[in-house]
Amino acid sequence: MRQKAGDKISGKLYYSIREVSEITSIKPYVLRFWEKEFPTLRPKKNRAGNRTYQLKDIELVKQIKNLLYDEGYTIEGARSQLRGFKASEAINVEKVEDKEIDKDKMKNLLRDIKQELGEILKIIS
Repeated sequence: MRQKAGDKISGKLYYSIREVSEITSIKPYVLRFWEKEFPTLRPKKNRAGNRTYQLKDIELVKQIKNLLYDEGYTIEGARSQLRGFKASEAINVEKVEDKEIDKDKMKNLLRDIKQELGEILKIIS
């Protein structure tokens, strides 16, 4: 099932640049540009060289978007604001251990982990 811009973030571990673009309503070329301008935005890349965003990366993209588009900062100003935040303030990711996880989310998470481990096993075999 494809994720749409209005949907909440699912329980996945990694998101493609297309998915992040849909979640945040930021074009992929803008996300790639922001990687060059904001040192803290560095999504990992998989073996194929594709960007793999984690929740912390998506939250940072949302924060950058807010600083630039809503608060009217320049790129340099937004960069300075991000430097001024403490890590805990800059990235506010929900803590799973503080929340009760429903069974469907846990099954999806375990399925994703199993799939990723299978892909790793194929690579090292």
